[in-house]
Amino acid sequence: MANLRIERDGDVLRITLARPDRLNAFDAALIGELAEAFVDVGRTRAVILAGDGRSFSAGADVDWMRSSVDLSHDENLADANALRKMLEAIDGCLAPVVARVQGHALGGGAGLVAAADIAVASRDAVFAFSEVKLGIIPAVISPFALARIGAGNARRYFVTGERFDAETALRIGLVSEVADDLDAAVDRVVGELLSAGPQAARWAKRLVRERPDGAETAQWIAARRTSDEGQEGLRAFLEKREPSF
Repeated sequence: MANLRIERDGDVLRITLARPDRLNAFDAALIGELAEAFVDVGRTRAVILAGDGRSFSAGADVDWMRSSVDLSHDENLADANALRKMLEAIDGCLAPVVARVQGHALGGGAGLVAAADIAVASRDAVFAFSEVKLGIIPAVISPFALARIGAGNARRYFVTGERFDAETALRIGLVSEVADDLDAAVDRVVGELLSAGPQAARWAKRLVRERPDGAETAQWIAARRTSDEGQEGLRAFLEKREPSF
């Protein structure tokens, strides 16, 4: 893939946006590659989504935006649906996704952060849902952003398009943690994921996304308790030893 660097280290898959000269801004090619990268991550237990260079992602590429000015409604619709499918691939990735965020996370870059399960930001990171500054709206990223920051915060930050710092992103729920040592913080989160049952972590992600209720929740826990992984985890706890997973 020309715009991504994909590396596997045991049970961890690292997907890095590799357009540092463009601040990892989106174009059609990068969107397509990202969507493909998240479709099947195999038996991966954690995925790290990162950006090469000084920024995570500055949103839409200027040249790509310039070319979109002359697109028809149907062509714009196709572009928007490609972006939607990419974000849905990240959100729906079977394995937990950890976003490593530094520098800028603007527009669609903030959407990437929102689509991840866990986002760790450097203290100097800057965020914005900046679409209104261009006379457009953050429509495609809105389902993911609203799920993270809620309608109350979106009413301000969607409407103003203003930039905000990492501490504000933490306060409104866009990121999970702000760190002075970004790599150490990401490694710690990944370590926690690797200590969990691999299928349990995937089911826990499904639990949040699908939100079963009533009798269905009982079915879910019964299935996990009787699974090989659940049996091993429970027995290891009772026997005061490390589980084999």
